[in-house]
Amino acid sequence: MELPFFVYGTLRPGRRNHDLFLRGRTRSEEPGLLSGAVLYHGPGYPYAVEADGGTVTGDIVTALSGAHGRLLAALDRLEEYVPQDPGSLYRRVVREVTAGDGRTVRTWVYLAGPAVAARLRAHGRPVEGGDWLAWP
Repeated sequence: MELPFFVYGTLRPGRRNHDLFLRGRTRSEEPGLLSGAVLYHGPGYPYAVEADGGTVTGDIVTALSGAHGRLLAALDRLEEYVPQDPGSLYRRVVREVTAGDGRTVRTWVYLAGPAVAARLRAHGRPVEGGDWLAWP
C-alpha cells in the first residue's frame, strides 16, 4: 500500500535521518498532527505511543513516484520493524493524520512496539506539547 509517511523525530526535515533517508526521495513534505498518541523521549530518538487525548506534531512525507517500495524497506530497517515480531522497537501502522490545511491523510506511522510502549507508559518521560523539534 503506497501511503505517505508521518514522521515525528529524526526523519523530520532538518534532522539527521531525514538527510540520510529522505532527502531527494520525496515529492512533498508538509506539517501534520497525529491524534491519539503521546510522544516520549527515548534514548536518542522519540517514540509515539497510542494514548487517548494526546497529539504528536510531525510531517507528512510523500515518496517520489517509483521510490515508495525502496523507501518503505529502508525505513523498516531503520526503525528495526519486523512484521509480526512483538520484540520490534517500532510497529508500522496505518493512521489518519491531519494536514496543516485541515484535510485528513492516511499515512504509515511507526509507533512504539508493544514492549517499548509498556516501558514508556510505566517509566517514560513525555515530550511536552508533542513536538520533538521544540524540545531543547
